[in-house]
Amino acid sequence: MDIYNENGRFISILSDYGFKATFGNEADTTFLKKALQVLIDSPVPIKSVEFVKNDISAITIDSRSGIYDVACVDESDNHFIVEMQLSEYPEFIQRMKFYALHRFNTLVKKGEYKFENLPKIYCIGILAKSIFSQIADYHNIAILRNAKNETIDNQMTFVTVEFDKFKKQENEVTTDLDKLIFTMQNLHKITETSQFPTFWSEDWLKKAISEVDIRNMTPEQKLAYEMAISANALAVKNENKKIKEAEHRVKTDTVQIALNMGLTIEQCAKLANVSVDFVLSVQQQFSAK
Repeated sequence: MDIYNENGRFISILSDYGFKATFGNEADTTFLKKALQVLIDSPVPIKSVEFVKNDISAITIDSRSGIYDVACVDESDNHFIVEMQLSEYPEFIQRMKFYALHRFNTLVKKGEYKFENLPKIYCIGILAKSIFSQIADYHNIAILRNAKNETIDNQMTFVTVEFDKFKKQENEVTTDLDKLIFTMQNLHKITETSQFPTFWSEDWLKKAISEVDIRNMTPEQKLAYEMAISANALAVKNENKKIKEAEHRVKTDTVQIALNMGLTIEQCAKLANVSVDFVLSVQQQFSAK
């Protein structure tokens, strides 16, 4: 999913900057409160949210640490963890379990290891790429159930939204969930307000859109945005470099194995999907060693 538009007026909500400016906006939580209510499919409006510590300290020397994108608590003491993932991550549900269980352990420890009256934990994953190939729905809410689909426990709820399964056009958008996903998918493609769908005039969406409108940004905000873009570009460049280096190692190893098996230069090149010159260079390196 391409989240950058050089000619666009609006920063993608799916970008690091856009996500923090909307979901992570501590000064105005109008959008966050409504988005959380929609994502957990609750008929009850959330009146207030308080941001909480969003980093995880390693429990032991060998255990993992981490950081949530957003962590908050509402007025009913429901705990929310929101994570966004743009790249492929088939095991993302395991990461969600790690975060949710860490929060669970924190609450139990805080309650002096008592398990009654524990607050609910909602772990929400917003995903650009699908992780459930066997499930067609783009929005899934999971709790602990038995084989007869009877509820065993709903203290911990896992919510996922897979954007690449959402195919609705503007005229097909009806629910608040549709409005949220459509906005996050398409806002950065818009250049003028005349292109706005009618539901973008709703207060909660209007608040979010104003936060990522480049024309509304102060010089300090523009600098922060440009620094975020620069950091992301460097991260992508480094990641692409690592991928190319890994691909080169695999091809080199494949050629070496093929040469050891006695295959011809042409056969090695075909097997590793490389040029004859590449095989000759590997052969030369191998001979030198």
